[in-house]
Amino acid sequence: MNKNQKIAQLFSPAAFIHDTEENYQAIETLIREQEIGGLTFFHSRHSAAANFEKRAEVLDVSGTFEKLIGLINRYQKAASIPLLISIDGEYGLAMRIENTPAYPFAITLGALKGNAESQVEEVAYRMGLDMKHSGIHLNLAPCADVNTNPDNPVIGYRSFGNQPEKVSQLAFAAYSGMKKAGIGACLKHFPGHGDTATDSHLGLPILHKTKAELEAEELLPFQVGIDQGVEMIMVGHLAVPALTGGKNIPASISRQLITDLLKGEMGFKGLVISDALNMKAVANLYPEPGELEWQAFHAGNDILCFSDHVKEGIEKIAQNTSDSEIDTIFEKVMGLKTRLGVLETSPIAVPIFDWESHSKLQKELAENYVSEMYRAIDSAELQELAKAGKLGYREFFTASPSIFSQQLDFPFSSIGDAEKVILAVFVPSHKPLNQFGMEQTVLDEIQELAKTKPCILVHFGNPLALKHLGKLSDFEAVICAYQGFTETQVQAAAVLNGR
Repeated sequence: MNKNQKIAQLFSPAAFIHDTEENYQAIETLIREQEIGGLTFFHSRHSAAANFEKRAEVLDVSGTFEKLIGLINRYQKAASIPLLISIDGEYGLAMRIENTPAYPFAITLGALKGNAESQVEEVAYRMGLDMKHSGIHLNLAPCADVNTNPDNPVIGYRSFGNQPEKVSQLAFAAYSGMKKAGIGACLKHFPGHGDTATDSHLGLPILHKTKAELEAEELLPFQVGIDQGVEMIMVGHLAVPALTGGKNIPASISRQLITDLLKGEMGFKGLVISDALNMKAVANLYPEPGELEWQAFHAGNDILCFSDHVKEGIEKIAQNTSDSEIDTIFEKVMGLKTRLGVLETSPIAVPIFDWESHSKLQKELAENYVSEMYRAIDSAELQELAKAGKLGYREFFTASPSIFSQQLDFPFSSIGDAEKVILAVFVPSHKPLNQFGMEQTVLDEIQELAKTKPCILVHFGNPLALKHLGKLSDFEAVICAYQGFTETQVQAAAVLNGR
C-alpha cells in the first residue's frame, strides 16, 4: 500500500441510511477511489447531529433497519479492505434506527440501585450484540462526561450523572459490556463536555476551569478508563484555555490536549477518534478543504470522523507527514480492525431481535430505577388507598393541549370531583431547549392543579425537566420514572400501589 492508501484508512466519513441513490453511489465511489477505512452511519442528512426529535415529520422512515443492512453489505462489497462500520448509538440502535431495541438513557442507568455496574455492563453487552449482529463494529459511546451543568444543551440525559466517581465507574462498565459483546467502544467527549452551556454542533463551548478542577472532575473518568486499559477515546469540540496556554482552541485540533496531555501526561496508548468534523465548533475554522483534517491529524487524532473533504484531507496529511509516522498510525488502525473481526467481514442477513428477552431486561431495570423522589403523604395512607382500589391502575396517557379538560373514563365526571389526582407527565423532549418541549400553558396548569388539589406526580422523562413543574413540595408525592417504556409504566403503577 502506498502512503495515501494508508492515510485513507484513518477516515470514517458519514453515510446516511435515508438518502438518494445518487448519494449512495457517491459513497461507493469514495470507497473505491479514495479507499477509505470506514463509515459512520447516521439516520439521515438533517438528523446527523447527536440528538433529534422531528425527523419522522419530514421523512418516510419505513424500513430503516433493512436499508441499513442493505447499505452495509453494498458498501462492504465496494471496498478492497473491509470497512470499519461505526454508529453513534448511546442507548442502542434505536438512537438512529426505528423499530430496533431501545435501552435506558445514561441518566436513567445512573439512577440504578444495587449493583449498578453489573447492570450497566449487561445493558451495554445487549446493545453491543444488537450492533454486532447488524454488521456494526464500533459504537461511538459511552459518554464519560460529568454533567454538572443542568442546563447543558447537548449532554444532559447522555451522562451517567454529576458525580465524577459514579460516572467513572458506569462509563467503564458500559465500555466493558460492549467490548464483551465483541464490538469496539470509546469514552467521550475528552476532556469533558458536561459543564458547558453551548452545543458544540452549533458553536464552540469554552470551559473556564483550572487544571486542578478539571483533574478532579472532567478528566477523572478518562483517567480511570486509561488506567483500566480503555482502547479508544473520542475528543470533543470544546475549548479549555487552562490546558492550551490560554487559547480558545477546540480540543479536537489541539496538539497540547491530545498529544501532550492525553497521550503523554495521562498515558493513553490507544486510538484517539475525533468528534464529527462537520460540527460548527470546528467546521468553519479552516475554509480551505483538507486543512481541518490535517489539523485534527496533527493534533493526534488517529481516526477522523465525519470528514467532508476526504480527498483533500488525505493529500494534505500526505504532504505534511513522514512515512514512518503514517506507518505507526496505520498499524494501530489495522490492529483495531483485526481485533474487531473487520477483516473477516461477510455479507449479513437482517437479524431478528429477541423482543421477549429485551422486555424482561427492561422490566428488571425499571424495578431498580423507578423511585420516589419526594413524599409528604404518609405511606400508610397510600397503602389504604391501594387496598380500597382507589389507586387501581388503568393506563397512563397524555392529551393535548389541555390535559385536564378531558372527560376521562373514570368513576368521576371531572377532575374536580376527584379526592386525589395521579398526574402522569410524559416529557416530549430529552433536551432542555424550550422547556424540554413542554408548553407553558400546560406547565401553568400543572402547577395550579398541584396547589389546589392533592396530587401525586409520576414523571416519565428526563428528571432535569422536573424544575419546570413547580415546587415538588406542592405535590403529595413525586415518582421519577425516567423513561416512557411500557415496562417502566407498569413498574410506576406498582410503586403507586405500594409494591
